[in-house]
Amino acid sequence: MAIKVYKKNTAGRRNMSIVKPDNLTDKKPEKSLLAPMTQKGGRSHGKISTRHQGGGHKRRYRLVDFKQQKFDIPGKIIAIEKDPNRSALIALISYIDGDKKYILATEGMKADMQIMSGENAPIKKGNRTVLRNIPSGTIVSNIELISGKGGQITRSAGSGATLMAIDGKMAQLKMSSGEIRLVSKECYASIGRVSNFEHSAETLGKAGRNRWKGKRPEVRGSAMNPVDHPHGGGEGRQGIGLKHPKTPWGKPALGKKTRKKNRYSDKFIVKRRIKK
Repeated sequence: MAIKVYKKNTAGRRNMSIVKPDNLTDKKPEKSLLAPMTQKGGRSHGKISTRHQGGGHKRRYRLVDFKQQKFDIPGKIIAIEKDPNRSALIALISYIDGDKKYILATEGMKADMQIMSGENAPIKKGNRTVLRNIPSGTIVSNIELISGKGGQITRSAGSGATLMAIDGKMAQLKMSSGEIRLVSKECYASIGRVSNFEHSAETLGKAGRNRWKGKRPEVRGSAMNPVDHPHGGGEGRQGIGLKHPKTPWGKPALGKKTRKKNRYSDKFIVKRRIKK
């Protein structure tokens, strides 16, 4: 994997860089595993309900199999592809029964590799099995929170959780944030870190690249008029004139705790994440 830094030929190229992942296959996406994506522009019933959305390149959704319930059936990796809808790479798998699926690619995956999912799957990178069969200290990803529901956590590029121990019916997982949480030992997880770990090192270089992704400009509240934002108004550059920052709708912003008390999942969190 390499980061390509462009020459400073233009203002848009200055500081611009892209990630060029290794093992990418020069292949068009599998047609049978594509679905249309309709663009909403952040609107509901014609009114903007989510700001800063709109435009962007037309995309199609890749149907990614987060469950991988083709148990004990060997699969061969045909291709490693980029997915415009996620930061991680995806792998196209062909199973011996002729079925094809997209899965999240883990670190080190390449074309022609063999993978397997199931309770009896060998403990090697790329395979998927239940947490109780995985040795302590192993890095896992695409982890289920509810058995049979499919992977829900550690799915973004470069993420992974460390399996600390199996305690009774639960497995202790240390997340990349530092949080330690309990998950049923019957839940499935993929062995290895998610691919494309250098994704965070990419530099857009110009606002236009954000527009291609469907992101519209964000404007500071202090640059608005009082009618548009609680921070607006004043002559020249002024402070917000408030004890605490507010959202455009007058609610507290920046630092307001939103997690509910008596949260049902509190009992599964052994240690809170590290505060930075």
